[in-house]
Amino acid sequence: MDTIKSSLNEFLTHAYGDRSLGDDEDIFALGFGNSLFAMQLVEFVEREFDILLEDEDLDMEHFTTIAAMARLVERKRALSRR
Repeated sequence: MDTIKSSLNEFLTHAYGDRSLGDDEDIFALGFGNSLFAMQLVEFVEREFDILLEDEDLDMEHFTTIAAMARLVERKRALSRR
């Protein structure tokens, strides 16, 4: 999971002008996210981790923190291995 978090942090750091985020910092509460960025984030997660996010995966609670996104990626990967 550390590799997933590292990739997410790198993407977010680049998007936020080199501001590193902690695993549990809410990116939307900090004012960094908006609806356009949310779509870019979904696209990045699907492409970077080679997963397909379904409608039920698009709940904002899955994208508020690096830790939440990493859990989503892990869950989707586990499902795809079945």
